[in-house]
Amino acid sequence: MRLRTVVPSGLGLAALAIAVCGILLSGSGPGPAAAASLPALPAGWPTTLQLGMSDSPGGAAQMKATAPFGFRYQYLAGGANTGSGWSTWNPSGAFATYYIQDSVANAIVPVFTYYMIRQSAPGNAQDEASGVANNLQNQATMAAYFNDLKLFFQRAGAFPSNLVVLHVEPDMWGYVQQRSTGDNAATFSAQVASTGLPELAALPNTMGGFARAVVRLRDLYAPNVKLGYHLSYWGTGTDPLYSKPSDAQIDALAARSAAFYTSLGANFDLAFAEFSDRDAGFYQYVYGNPNAWWAPADFARNVRYLSDFVALTAKRVVMWQIPYGNTKMRAMNNTWNHYQDNRPEWLLDDPARAHLADYVNAGVVALLFGGGAGGVTCSCDAARDGVTNPAPINGNTGLSLSADDDGGYFRSKAQAYYGGGAMSLSGGGGSPTATSTPTTAATGTPTNTQTNTPANTQTNTPTKTPTPANTPTTAATKTATPKPTATPVAGWTTSAFVSPLSMTAGASVTITASIRSGSAANALVDVEVYGPNGTKVFQKYYDNRAFAAGVTQNFVQQWTVPGGSARGTYTVKIGVFSPGWGTLYTWNNGAASFTVQ
Repeated sequence: MRLRTVVPSGLGLAALAIAVCGILLSGSGPGPAAAASLPALPAGWPTTLQLGMSDSPGGAAQMKATAPFGFRYQYLAGGANTGSGWSTWNPSGAFATYYIQDSVANAIVPVFTYYMIRQSAPGNAQDEASGVANNLQNQATMAAYFNDLKLFFQRAGAFPSNLVVLHVEPDMWGYVQQRSTGDNAATFSAQVASTGLPELAALPNTMGGFARAVVRLRDLYAPNVKLGYHLSYWGTGTDPLYSKPSDAQIDALAARSAAFYTSLGANFDLAFAEFSDRDAGFYQYVYGNPNAWWAPADFARNVRYLSDFVALTAKRVVMWQIPYGNTKMRAMNNTWNHYQDNRPEWLLDDPARAHLADYVNAGVVALLFGGGAGGVTCSCDAARDGVTNPAPINGNTGLSLSADDDGGYFRSKAQAYYGGGAMSLSGGGGSPTATSTPTTAATGTPTNTQTNTPANTQTNTPTKTPTPANTPTTAATKTATPKPTATPVAGWTTSAFVSPLSMTAGASVTITASIRSGSAANALVDVEVYGPNGTKVFQKYYDNRAFAAGVTQNFVQQWTVPGGSARGTYTVKIGVFSPGWGTLYTWNNGAASFTVQ
């Protein structure tokens, strides 16, 4: 946008819509923005567009050997009151200290994705939307949560001269927006001042109070930390990828997203947004959803949405957890860890850099790549199958450059990006940092660094798959991956029965999942329901359940189909994993189905 629109705190949806319409009528509609219109960069932020990756503890040096990346990110997860949260991975939260030290030593800015609300008790035993809501309203849970968050800030604040980024609770904001009234965070309660923390006294017990509590703790203990609000497009109830809205509808949806953020009354430094947490090929071949591929029109809508949001909130955006898949390399044959996608190509394989320019001009200030589930493509040898060149499919004739599961594609493109000079983030007021403004390429062959694949953030309206409990014990211990990390294990049988087989929206369906193991074992059972358009609409899981050899166990859950749900066929899918979302034992992509009339 060429007209910068700064929205005052408390501005409602109607006023935001008027602001967007004003921009349209001015003759410069949303879309790639002119650099002069962009809000200032956060103080100390790099002044060039930096790339980053999900990276395990102790992996900074290997990552930097590939290309002069500006960022690396790591989940902090496990729940605030479960005994297995991030603060327990090393004594007294030293995990964060070690990760920052490793990053600083290798001139990379550390980014932490704080994903604790969903995994805290008691909500971790419920479906995600309900679990998140109930945890926010539980006084004891939130007291534990804010104490954990305070510990993080104390750890990060010990590096006052170094930029640290905290990405706050992906998905939580989207679920809250869906349950708020009129996209107003003040209408959704959360325990804040009532937790008894003296630092939070007098803050309202609402989601606005929650957001202000995060900012207050940061201000008190770690001014060097930049806070990232997570923009969930689907918080409006409409996912632009699947609904294909018009430009006018995109503007209205972005205005709603901006209205909800503004209603928090809290000054975050940035927003984080995402394309998807998994490769399009993963959705197609694992979940049976062929509609996750992005076309040029989808990218154009995405740029417009972001441009609107940036103009209305004055917050620049980090694109986060971008899948690694490509359609160029023979290694990408749509098998486990080798699923195709086209987003890295769109961003990094455009010689004119026009696509990157669109995102920069919309307000994007960093691109962070990483998988959101085990089994997705990795820029590492997660499959442990070495250099692979299976027969080409769909015209992917490129020979692998390394043992990386994507054929070495991402690392080679990252080298080429930096070799051509990192793009300027014009229009910002921040100053460059010595650690994050490289303009020359690193030399050498791409390394095969193992990267994390922790929490999954969902880009659809329904719930998403949970992340695991991570259990590092030393500075260099890798956190556990959230989803399957190996090929399915034989010996398990699954099926499901639903009653009734046909119903109307608003009615309930009973889903009975039957699971049998060929040998004695403990497992996590995951039951999911997908709607007619392939999006997940229900999930319940049962962790660490004991199975005797040859004995069938039944898991019964009841789901009320929300009013207004789409008509059509709904599919029940069942996964069985080792406890804590470890190894995938079996996945049933069509255990049962029923019809909503």
